[in-house]
Amino acid sequence: MMRTTLAALLGAVLLSGCGDRDSAEVHSWMAQVKRDTKPHVAPLVAPKTFIPAPYGSKDAVDPYNPNKLLAELARAAEKADSPYKPDMKRPKEFLESFPLDTMKMVGTMQKGGVNYALLQIDRAVYQVKLGQRLGENYGLVTAVADDAVSIKETVQDAGGEWVERMSKLELQESKETKK
Repeated sequence: MMRTTLAALLGAVLLSGCGDRDSAEVHSWMAQVKRDTKPHVAPLVAPKTFIPAPYGSKDAVDPYNPNKLLAELARAAEKADSPYKPDMKRPKEFLESFPLDTMKMVGTMQKGGVNYALLQIDRAVYQVKLGQRLGENYGLVTAVADDAVSIKETVQDAGGEWVERMSKLELQESKETKK
């Protein structure tokens, strides 16, 4: 019995610590701090006035237009005194209207002691000899061999200077000879 009484007494002491007596003090302190505290909020800065600028792109030249760059390169090329500058006034030959990557060497032949390369463009085959012009980049045939045609092209570099570069069209084997 003593144990039960002691346990009940200990439980009562422990539960007395959970009483509401201290919370009243805390609540009154919080209420006083709320009354005494005056919040200070800085006023917002007025937004800047936005003045839209008119966009007159219709009247201006587009700086990214590739035609503008090509026109400027053409003007610079006319003024340049490069030893590689092609003769712009020379009439172009027929095969100069086709890019080299559309041409395919399909054979060779000899006629009158002159070696000719046979170049196929689309479905047509053309005869090309040493010294003949072809390609869009002022190409000049420098050699005709049994397995390739050597071509010297004259092109403009990024700075507008005329430079020469060598190209080659190699003999393409037909599908029938591979069987």
